[in-house]
Amino acid sequence: MRGVLVILACLFASFSPLDCNQQGSIPEGDLLVLTVATQETDGFRRFLRSAKHFNYTIKVLGRGETWRGGDYMSPPGGGQKVRLLKSALEDIQDENRVILLVDSYDVILSSGPRELLKKFHSQHLKWIKTFHQKLCCIYNYTLFCRLHPHVREGKRFLGAGGFIGYAPNLKQMLSDWSGADSDSDQLFFTKLYINPEKRKSINITLDNKCRLFQNLHGALDEVVLKFEDGRVRARNVLYNTLPVIIHGNGPTKLQINYLGNYIPHLWMFETGCTLCNEGLRPLSGLQESEYPVVVIGIFIQQPTPFVTVFFERLLNLKYPKNRLRLFIYNQELHHEPHIRTFLEYHESEYQGVKLIGPEEDIDPVTSRNIGFDMCRDDIDCEYFFSIDVDVVLKNEDMLRILIELNKPFIAPMMTKPGRLWTNFWGALSADGYYARSEDYMDIVKGRRMGLWNVPYVSHIFLIKADTLRTDLKDPDLFESATLDPDMAFCSKVRNKGVFMFVTNMHTFGRVLSTENYQTNHLHNDLWQIFENPVEWEERYIHENYSKVLRDGLIEMPCPDVYWFPVFTDVACKHLIEEMEHFGQWSGGRNVDKRILGGYENVPTVDIHMNQVGYDKEWQKFLLDYAAPVTEKMYPGYYTTAQFDLAFVVRYKPDEQPALRPHHDASTFTINIALNQVGIDYQLRRGWALLHPGRLTHYHEGLPTVEGVRYISVSFVDP
Repeated sequence: MRGVLVILACLFASFSPLDCNQQGSIPEGDLLVLTVATQETDGFRRFLRSAKHFNYTIKVLGRGETWRGGDYMSPPGGGQKVRLLKSALEDIQDENRVILLVDSYDVILSSGPRELLKKFHSQHLKWIKTFHQKLCCIYNYTLFCRLHPHVREGKRFLGAGGFIGYAPNLKQMLSDWSGADSDSDQLFFTKLYINPEKRKSINITLDNKCRLFQNLHGALDEVVLKFEDGRVRARNVLYNTLPVIIHGNGPTKLQINYLGNYIPHLWMFETGCTLCNEGLRPLSGLQESEYPVVVIGIFIQQPTPFVTVFFERLLNLKYPKNRLRLFIYNQELHHEPHIRTFLEYHESEYQGVKLIGPEEDIDPVTSRNIGFDMCRDDIDCEYFFSIDVDVVLKNEDMLRILIELNKPFIAPMMTKPGRLWTNFWGALSADGYYARSEDYMDIVKGRRMGLWNVPYVSHIFLIKADTLRTDLKDPDLFESATLDPDMAFCSKVRNKGVFMFVTNMHTFGRVLSTENYQTNHLHNDLWQIFENPVEWEERYIHENYSKVLRDGLIEMPCPDVYWFPVFTDVACKHLIEEMEHFGQWSGGRNVDKRILGGYENVPTVDIHMNQVGYDKEWQKFLLDYAAPVTEKMYPGYYTTAQFDLAFVVRYKPDEQPALRPHHDASTFTINIALNQVGIDYQLRRGWALLHPGRLTHYHEGLPTVEGVRYISVSFVDP
């Protein structure tokens, strides 16, 4: 037996003043929903949203009280709810009033009062609570596990999550309650139910087929989402019913969070989620001095590619820098120069900067707490924006977008290009690790767009300072004996009742791969063409390269010789500096040498790609960016971009200023000018010259009369 649902009503009523067999439909105005909520959690606000959407009348009990009724994992408890309900019923004199009592933190209303009252007034009008067979051992109440012989099918055990009935019946039901707040409401209601006289007198019966109430604990395989006519309902496929109240009781709070992404009408096919438009905090029209103060926490915990690019993009965020404070935690000596350069030029633009470097020997977990405290302790701070340095901030409006959505905890969806990876999980497995939710692929691919309540996020998120000062004020948020810090943090956020939202309504950016990043070169990012090809291309490939094939942005200075842009200035600069840093230039004019089986017919002062360990990366570059142009300009020829010789050549007036006429040892050659020197020889930096090699196009290197000229040369398909 998976779970238990119970309903109380006036079926065969002797107490109620209404004859239920003769009464017509109940007016919606006769329904009052009572719920107990001592704190306004995200779950409580979600419940109120659903009630408001369907136009329920809600009365909240226990506001401002200290909760003493236990929690869902530590029985007994719940007596405080009974006390509050009993007191509230004393003020209700209308005998026709129908009372629905439900929990709120983990409950969603999925349909309106009309359907609820119709089902209540039908043959199955009754009362709801939740219980699960597993809990018999926890409570050690053998009577809880007693089968009820008059319930021959469906759910047979009573639960305490909610019930519905006429006010007089409920008053009679609660008249015997005299327990403490910490006593078990489950035990109290069960004793009433298994007492034949009480059950008949009060007219208690079970909603055994989930017509009104659906408890998820022990019934997850029975409940599916039904998408139809632009709205969503939860369906019990075991009994083919559409419950009105969905209760994520016990350990199923993650599942109710998942269902809450869709019902009731919080997400719609045509218009997107209405939740996304609720309670917005628009920043447009504000003066810069009126923008919320944000502490941006930047965390560098491992060697990471493109760190300089990260800080460039940070600078480009469209947000007043005088309303931003920076907290930078760096654990890597390798990245100290990158941070130092950034702060040297831009520290004064920000409201304040706090830097923790590797010399301070502070562990990553402590650094997160220090960052949070920087915001908590600043009375002006309204948000903490946490960013790991491997995040690519592509959307310059990102911070404003997240603030305007006005959630206590929100993250932008990030992906890794070419991989099925995101910075959020749609579900958790039984042991608390990753599980794929039913809608995960639709969200990642953008087939469903909106705001999603998820159980885990990482790498980047925005938290309200008020949330850090209240619900998340504990100093050990990242600490756990069994979980990694990020998982421990998310677990504690969930347990505090704070919803973690992810939005995919915009393209925000991506997360870099750091697995194979090496730091033994001067410009290590050059080696990232395999691991992070998108970022590599944005950094090193000319902005007009895409026009070469698409728009024909290619010149022909002489027959069968083609000229086109391929490298950025940064790529040219990094290649030159990498070769000079390596420093082992070959001997010079007329010096023969053998490089990996290939001979230079006309020797030059050069460094070969294989000497600096860049031969595989260079072939990948030629295959991705040179081969497509070759195959377009020389129709019928196809290349795999093989080479024996690829090098950077250096020409200097006092070293080797020129090159005698010659043929190249290649089918075709790619020459890329890496700089521009002198007034007598103007090349376009970053432009590639493509020409045939062995049989035609006899050529030479003109003299360099001043400066130093650098050219990348590739003899392709020797």
